[in-house]
Amino acid sequence: MWLNLLLIIIGGIALWLGANGLVEGATRLARRFGLSDLVIGLTVVAIGTSAPEFAVTLTAAIDGKAAVSLGNIVGSNIFNIGIILGGVVLFGSVQTARQLVFRDTPMLLLASLALIGFTYDNLISQWEGAFFFVTLSLYVFQTLRNARQSGKSEETLSGQWKITDMVRLVGGLISVIIGAQLLVDNAVAIAQNFGLSEWLIGVTIVAIGTSLPELATSAAAAVRGNLGLSAGNLVGSDLFNVLGVLGVTALINPLETSIESRSDLVLMSIHIAIVLLFLRTGWKLKSSEGVILIVLGLARWGLNFV
Repeated sequence: MWLNLLLIIIGGIALWLGANGLVEGATRLARRFGLSDLVIGLTVVAIGTSAPEFAVTLTAAIDGKAAVSLGNIVGSNIFNIGIILGGVVLFGSVQTARQLVFRDTPMLLLASLALIGFTYDNLISQWEGAFFFVTLSLYVFQTLRNARQSGKSEETLSGQWKITDMVRLVGGLISVIIGAQLLVDNAVAIAQNFGLSEWLIGVTIVAIGTSLPELATSAAAAVRGNLGLSAGNLVGSDLFNVLGVLGVTALINPLETSIESRSDLVLMSIHIAIVLLFLRTGWKLKSSEGVILIVLGLARWGLNFV
């Protein structure tokens, strides 16, 4: 068991370092081709920070561990907008961007409600995966279009691309894949050893491991005082997890679900609705609201173990 725990830690570190290398290498390569920071943020960075969730979710699905796949997404999303976002707000109030209230967070809530509906036949099918993926594609397209009309997407940064950037990109991808396999296999082994369900392990231990890139990014942003950017990135990451990660995974391998997963999906949707309410009241997230988000996230874990 101790070896399993050690390998889980190693897997989590591999996911963290791999995602960072993947984002840095891909970002430098994208700038070399003249892509704007907006385009890079919506594509390269979004994919890079969600790479651990995607690798773990797909690996678990192919291995026949659908509960770990879906549990990872649900647990990671609640960890992002509960524990991490709540922790960021403790550094100071976060001013709310209008697009976060009127576009991004409502979109995340609708996607979560749709996911609940998709689980009522105990299967997320390929057609439903395709619906999520197409929805994400339209969302990104519309976001880029709006930015282009406002002139923001014309700001580009050129940069020198080096062979080391390709090494970071490829090495990061390999690290993420290896880390995902270590995390899934050893987390499931511990679950079986203690008689815990694969869902419980996926929604707790695995979810924390795959959220390490978001945790590191948000902590760095909070230290620099860029709290608003951190909040937007966390909501965006959750949206990409549901529509992108689950969408592509279901396209490749349909996911079986259960009543156990549906109850957590409802809790996730309630959590998102509360975040949306907090974002709208006073057009900022206050420290007291951050404490509430953290308590709700911890309470959800307590319910899972009970």
